[in-house]
Amino acid sequence: MPISSLAFCLDAPLQSWGVRSRGNIRDTGREPSKSGIIGLLAAALGIPRDNTESLTALNQLRMGVRVDREGILERDYQVTQDIPTTTGRGHRNSVSHRYYLADAVFLVVLEGDENAGLDQIEAALRAPVWPLYLGRRAFPPARPLIAANPSNNALTGIGLTHNRLDTVLTTHPWLDDRDQVRNANLHLATRTPLRTVVDCPADAPDAEVRLDVPLSFQPNDRRYTARTVRTATVPLTDELITAKETPCT
Repeated sequence: MPISSLAFCLDAPLQSWGVRSRGNIRDTGREPSKSGIIGLLAAALGIPRDNTESLTALNQLRMGVRVDREGILERDYQVTQDIPTTTGRGHRNSVSHRYYLADAVFLVVLEGDENAGLDQIEAALRAPVWPLYLGRRAFPPARPLIAANPSNNALTGIGLTHNRLDTVLTTHPWLDDRDQVRNANLHLATRTPLRTVVDCPADAPDAEVRLDVPLSFQPNDRRYTARTVRTATVPLTDELITAKETPCT
């Protein structure tokens, strides 16, 4: 059965992709989690939180992430005042620590067969049912996730392609839009490779377990299962850097 891939860009001043947030500590991973991406797709498609059947279908998509700009890990805190104590005798303050990625840019690639509905997902990412945000409601995307016209080489995701995920990760134009960085890299004899995190079989060499596949997004019944990923790198080639021709509009 033919395999296709869908490539899109995630860029925002702040992003947060927590997978172990409990209590007063809200963490973030260094790249998007699968639960975060499935949540993004569900919002674009208009899938309600209690539709677990649709979540199961989305979970079947193979996912790969290429880190085109490593974010800076930031932390702030929020204070909630006058919380009743458990004894009911007085009040207390609570401090929560929240972590973010600043100025990160990611290429996300989803892979599936002709029955996976990637064309519907692409259309939904272009015209989402509900607003999209990158991990938290206050973090909307800074540029379109998919180019309006991929033929003009706008610096964002190319959308639907008939190439496999691994091919897209090594050939998709570099998404870091800072001209001074791109120009400097064109003249460097050695460049920093781009880190990738890709779904892989459990018995693959260097496989790592991630507990971030959502089974339910219902507020009173959040459940997740595991997947395995492999972290690697792809070279930052001249072709990836010089692919920028026109700005994203």
